Amino acid sequence: MREALPVFRRSLREDWRGTLGWTIGVAAVLFMYLPLFPSIGGNGQMQQIIDSLPPELVGALGYDQIGTGAGYAQGTFYGLIGFLLLTIAATSWGAGAIAGAEESGRLELDLAHGVGRARYALESAAAILVRLAWLGVFAGAVVALLNDSATLDITPIHIVDATVVFVGLTALAGSTALFIGALVGRRSWAMAAGAGIALAGYAFNAIANQVEAVEWLRTISPYSWAFHQPPLAEGLSPSGAIALWALSLAFIAGSAWALQRRDVIG
Repeated sequence: MREALPVFRRSLREDWRGTLGWTIGVAAVLFMYLPLFPSIGGNGQMQQIIDSLPPELVGALGYDQIGTGAGYAQGTFYGLIGFLLLTIAATSWGAGAIAGAEESGRLELDLAHGVGRARYALESAAAILVRLAWLGVFAGAVVALLNDSATLDITPIHIVDATVVFVGLTALAGSTALFIGALVGRRSWAMAAGAGIALAGYAFNAIANQVEAVEWLRTISPYSWAFHQPPLAEGLSPSGAIALWALSLAFIAGSAWALQRRDVIG
């Protein structure tokens, strides 16, 4: 009897050590930064420092609300270090799933054993999403755990909101890398595409925060879709969340289409 979801199961099984490493990294960042809030944020000291900085720099970094618990968690983790960590993980997984397997010759072997191309792409995408969802939910659980002790005063349901857009934002980088990898079969191109969409989104949001004349850049910034309405403070923006997940799913579907339309060279 043929194993159900072979590509999905193998991806999770073979990369569990890597996923564990990313989990430890997320935990380390959260336990390093969030407990500091009562001493540097809760007494107004952090806000005083931010107020002394140029408004343009504060706007670019999104630190205007960092004196609050929600703003601090957003500014230090969700909008910066956590975003960087999960984007790197997602891009690496997305680039390796198809393009990396093709360059190593493994993809050709798998396809020769009766795994359909669309199935391969979709199961690879599912494995990436499951790992990202785990990291996002784990991060949310740690924030909830530290919420009282670090005096963050974040409404619990807003942690769920932040998790939805956080995972969606990083899934977009991973699905972009997956799509480009399926389209051209080159891991370096896939890595560049995944990192590029994340970097462009961050840069467009930062520029829009500084220059009123180009605020329209937010409309094409995935980072802004996720965080222009601060999810930890105000809840998620439904339109932003839908845009992130819809585009991610479109790239995943595009990966299945792209892998079917070309020759695979091992």
